[in-house]
Amino acid sequence: MKGRRLPVAAGTGGRTVTDARVQNGKTGGAVVRLRELYEGESDRAHRFRYTLLIFDCVTVAFVIVSSFLPRSMVIEFLDLVFGLVILADFTARLVIAPNRTRYFLSPFTLADIAAIVSFLLPLFGEGVGFLRIIRTLRLLRTYQLVAQLRRDFEFFRRNEEVVIAAINLMVFLFIMTGVIYLTQHSINPDIQNYADALYFTVTTLTTTGFGDVTLDGTPGRMISVAVMIFGVTLFLRLAQVLFRPTKVRHPCPECGLTLHDPDAVHCKHCGTVLQIETEGFT
Repeated sequence: MKGRRLPVAAGTGGRTVTDARVQNGKTGGAVVRLRELYEGESDRAHRFRYTLLIFDCVTVAFVIVSSFLPRSMVIEFLDLVFGLVILADFTARLVIAPNRTRYFLSPFTLADIAAIVSFLLPLFGEGVGFLRIIRTLRLLRTYQLVAQLRRDFEFFRRNEEVVIAAINLMVFLFIMTGVIYLTQHSINPDIQNYADALYFTVTTLTTTGFGDVTLDGTPGRMISVAVMIFGVTLFLRLAQVLFRPTKVRHPCPECGLTLHDPDAVHCKHCGTVLQIETEGFT
């Protein structure tokens, strides 16, 4: 008796329905594992996201250091390695994104694409690679990672607003330094490397303005305006959280007020009795 042939799935190059289902099952399992790594709450997922954060920091350090070194085969090889890792991370996030159109339109995604291009196509220069640092801000803004940092580190719990404000300022500083270097190093003799661009950014942000380094052209003046307006705002925000009285985060069960004095017994908004967890510090 001849065995019954299994039906062939349409559009699968002659594979049977069973083969197609097995392949789809494997693909679905890979997506589930990726989503668990990027969004899950397991120890492995937390370690994975911390590894991504460390990789972001190493990438930024590499971009800064390599800007002072002559181009060589070693630098170009490391560019390729970093670019491929970023591309793999970008692809994984795209696969697990619930809405891929919205994901593509996200400014963080555009920054990732710019970083991939800057690493894989050295013709575009190192300046665009500085946009890579914006991913560090996205990771720290992600609810899972912020919750994990708060849960794992006492220092982060007690200084969360200061840490976030400092990171916001640092990210802005490095992004604007990269933009200034990218737009000025080929036309402005005062901007020869990242150190010159960083020097101008810091003096402008702090309104020191020595005047020994200026940006050429109307675009350069507009960049200077942006640095002064947004940079001073972020700097003042950092100063505010540094010098104002320390608060603790504890949502009031009645009105939802989140920030309270460390020794608060009642909510200042509605008077509800609070039970703030404390480790004995005052």
